[in-house]
Amino acid sequence: MKFFVDTADIGEIRDLAETGLLDGVTTNPSLVAKTGRDFIDVIKEICSVVDGPVSAEVAATDYQTMVDEGKKLADIADNVAIKVPLTMDGLKACRTISQSGSMVNVTLCFSPVQALLAAKAGASFISPFVGRLDDIGHDGMELIEQIVDIYENYDTITTEVLVASIRHPMHVVEAARLGADVCTVPPDVLRKLALHPLTDKGLAAFLADWEKTGQSIL
Repeated sequence: MKFFVDTADIGEIRDLAETGLLDGVTTNPSLVAKTGRDFIDVIKEICSVVDGPVSAEVAATDYQTMVDEGKKLADIADNVAIKVPLTMDGLKACRTISQSGSMVNVTLCFSPVQALLAAKAGASFISPFVGRLDDIGHDGMELIEQIVDIYENYDTITTEVLVASIRHPMHVVEAARLGADVCTVPPDVLRKLALHPLTDKGLAAFLADWEKTGQSIL
C-alpha cells in the first residue's frame, strides 16, 4: 500500500520525504489556506520535493471552470493530480481532464456507487472519506471494503482506492487489510505508525546494557 501525506506544510513534507516512506501528497483549499501562502507557489514547491502524485484541488464547481482550472494546475508539474468533487459536473470534468492525459483524484466520496461512477469517468484515484462517515455513526471502513470488492470485479477499472479522512493508525491497518491502494494520512498519524511501547521499552533496555559496557562504536 502507498502512503500519501495529507498536508500543505512544506516543512512536514520535506521531513517525511527524507524517510523514503512518502509516495505522494494530497492537499485541499483548507490545508493550503493554513500556510498563508500563494496556492500555485505551494503546489509548485511540493511537486519539487515529491516525485509521486500531488493532488491539487480545483476551486470551481461548474464543469467548464473546473476544466480550465485543471489545465492551469496541470501545467505546474507533470506529477500534479487534479482534484475534483464527486458531483455530476465533477465527473464530467474528470472525464475531460483524464482524457487530456492528467491524473484526476475524485474527492468527497461517501458511497460505493459514487466510486463506481468515478471509475467510469476515468479517475486515477477515488477518495472515500472514512473519518467523516465515522463521525456521523457510519462505518467508514465498510465503504472501503465495498469499493475494493466492486473494483476487483472489473478488469477494466484501473482507479486506485485512496483512503482519506484518516483519524488514527487503525484506519491505516484496516485499509491495508482490505486491499486499498493508498492511504493519505495526516503527518502526526503517519509518525504514530512507527510507535509501539514495547519498541521503546526494548530500546531503553538495550541502551542501558550498552552503557554498562563503557564502549563506543565510533
